[in-house]
Amino acid sequence: MRSALLRAAALGLLVALAAAGGWFWSWANSPLSFDTATVIFIPRGSGVGRITGLLAEKGIIADDLRFPLLARLTGLGSRLRAGEFRVAPGLSPLALLRLLERGEVVRHRITVPEGWTVRQVATLLAARGWVDADRFLALSTDARYISSLGLDVPALEGYLFPDTYVLVRGATDEQLILRMMVSRFLAVWQELAEDGETTLTRHQVVTLASIVEKETGAPLERPLIARVFLNRLVRGMRLQSDPTVIYGLPAFDGNLTRSDLRRKTPYNTYVIPGLPPGPICNPGRAALAAVLHPADSDALYFVSRNDGTHQFSRTLREHNRAVRRYQRARHGKEAGK
Repeated sequence: MRSALLRAAALGLLVALAAAGGWFWSWANSPLSFDTATVIFIPRGSGVGRITGLLAEKGIIADDLRFPLLARLTGLGSRLRAGEFRVAPGLSPLALLRLLERGEVVRHRITVPEGWTVRQVATLLAARGWVDADRFLALSTDARYISSLGLDVPALEGYLFPDTYVLVRGATDEQLILRMMVSRFLAVWQELAEDGETTLTRHQVVTLASIVEKETGAPLERPLIARVFLNRLVRGMRLQSDPTVIYGLPAFDGNLTRSDLRRKTPYNTYVIPGLPPGPICNPGRAALAAVLHPADSDALYFVSRNDGTHQFSRTLREHNRAVRRYQRARHGKEAGK
């Protein structure tokens, strides 16, 4: 009788364990009960316990022993990756573990527009949580760090190539982003400079390209704008570019005055001869190409037509005539508002 009871108890235990195992396996392969895609960030060094807590805080799983137990039983617990993950509705606990094991992190696309300054880039990245703006700016003028990037320049203004970059949370910091942008610049420069013809140094090309970038938003005009400035440099004429004046002002309120044009700064090309000491923004491919392949023209002047394009002139007399014409047109439009 006692032996029969023991056998019955063992059988009952086996049945209970089988039922529990079946229930547990069914849970492991059933969709989790959350309705919307959820993004979760797992810091480096997080163990299964911390990961479970983070998932529970987001409402993805319950804060109990099932998920850590599943991680241990499957052997996946020691292979879970850090990073930012997008967890889709309908995912099972087992599929979630495999997602974290594969390390399929969220990849963010960040676009840096042409003509932005280093400070604007820092502000953009800081606003989206990618960098500390002060550290980003400090590195951009750190001589040792800049040298490690393969550049011999005083600052990274002009060398952060405008492009779309793919960034990953937890694997991206100020140094990595700066290195990515400079590497992209160097690759584009090597490509453009292969058949470019210029007597300027690379730093001078980048500096002039930054001025061209700021002077016009019309792509077809860039080679002609570049030619005007190159013609003026050859003749020893001052460049007289408003964007360089603005860059040299400590606080520009949007209103460029006559006193601003007379203020002596290293970047005021109404006052200094030749090029400023460095770029005034980060030029794109088209502006760099325009300096390396300028248009064929003997124009020395240009003035805005008030529609995003410019009127080019060979002589000061022609230029003054164009200035009067388009200034009258602008004032007429303002008076009609």
